[in-house]
Amino acid sequence: MSRGTKIVATIGPASSDFDTLVRMIRAGVDIVRLNFSHGRAQDHIDRANLVRRAAAECGREVAIMADMQGPKIRVGKFEEGKIVLNNGDRFILDARWGENGELGNQERVGLDYKALPNDVRPGDTLLLNDGLIVLIVERVAGSEIHTIVKVGGDLSNNKGINRMGGGLTAPALTAKDMEDIKTAMTFQADYLAISFPKTATDMEMARQLANIAGEPFGHKPMMIAKIERAEAIPVLQEILDASDGIMVARGDLAVEVGNAAVPALQKRMIRMARDCNKLAITATQMMESMIVNAVPTRAEVSDVANAVLDGTDAVMTSAETAAGKWPVETVEMMSAICVEAERSEYNKLEADFLNVQFTRIDQSIAYGALFTAHHLRVKAIVALTESGSTALWMSRHRVDTPIFALTPSVTTQRKVALYRNVHAYHLTQRGDSSAVLKQAEDLLVANGIVKKGDTIVVTWGEPMGQVGGTNALKIVRVGEFN
Repeated sequence: MSRGTKIVATIGPASSDFDTLVRMIRAGVDIVRLNFSHGRAQDHIDRANLVRRAAAECGREVAIMADMQGPKIRVGKFEEGKIVLNNGDRFILDARWGENGELGNQERVGLDYKALPNDVRPGDTLLLNDGLIVLIVERVAGSEIHTIVKVGGDLSNNKGINRMGGGLTAPALTAKDMEDIKTAMTFQADYLAISFPKTATDMEMARQLANIAGEPFGHKPMMIAKIERAEAIPVLQEILDASDGIMVARGDLAVEVGNAAVPALQKRMIRMARDCNKLAITATQMMESMIVNAVPTRAEVSDVANAVLDGTDAVMTSAETAAGKWPVETVEMMSAICVEAERSEYNKLEADFLNVQFTRIDQSIAYGALFTAHHLRVKAIVALTESGSTALWMSRHRVDTPIFALTPSVTTQRKVALYRNVHAYHLTQRGDSSAVLKQAEDLLVANGIVKKGDTIVVTWGEPMGQVGGTNALKIVRVGEFN
């Protein structure tokens, strides 16, 4: 329980067998990401079922995040699988190439995104393959974008395209995404990550589709906006307001705004999310070298640690655990880095509270619990909660005391898996408050979290069992109910 920062791990060919997944969960995975850019609907359903079985084997509830593909802004396929572009070469991106089965060659290649010729102008910079190849638009002629290679390299099948500075008109939600949302709701994905949102409307539409698709199952997922377009930055507050959290998706974002701008943006986005009681995930290339190496680079260690110090709720792996040689070791290493970074954090709780205005009773109780725990140096903060809202508010502030969300709802257990410094346990809350407090104390003792004589702070709602009704706080010395 010493680690507060959560770990999101993408699973794929390297991690889709039961034994490996069990080892990854035991190593510290809190949320499993299913990448809908790859695989069929049934593949994701099968993997979701595998995650549930593996989590049960470990005696834990692990959240599932379904990550939508978003618009495919990519080149087509090549005759030989790839070409080599040299500086100064002329190269054509042709939206009509491939309509009759033509494959790309040294002169031109087709496009998945047919509207690209309408979105670019002479002088624009196009970045391919995560910015490794740079093309300057010379002219646009019908379906053809004529370019000059500024920075060459290997260009292979289906590599992505970005326009420097953003400005592509592709919608965030594609027809495929809409079907994939329905698929994700059949296994009640706890989180939906929406790729390339440009406005709050994109997130509102995705939420509406998810809620409709989840209605037969009585399920509403939490929505994560992946910030990876330049256009999203000026309207970040509106996107946050329409979401439950954001992902700092540094790959595409860096290509659009420039690598140098990303570190400051990362800090700003995480800070904004915490200030708005929203969640933040930091992603892309965090442990990239561990795709092939058993240990990370020192720069990667610093990257993960800095995200923790920025206040992120979670750090995320992609290919490292989906296709790499060391999926379990990657999780173990990431967990160890998080623990060390958290030990060096500066606790500034009083500063956090200087300008806070309490607008709800349950919110004021949550803040009161934090303040009390901080000054009394209690062993644990315990939130008896139905929805998890009290635990979320508590988790927005940096405290040394671990927070335990005790809930009768399995759905809430899985959702709080992403909340920083919050650990969930199942507790059926029946009877009067004294009986439930005794049950909560017994559960913590049984799990080795507290012992007789320890002091804890407990919050709950009277009467027991109501949603959004936290209105009571008590300081408890463990063993006083015995």
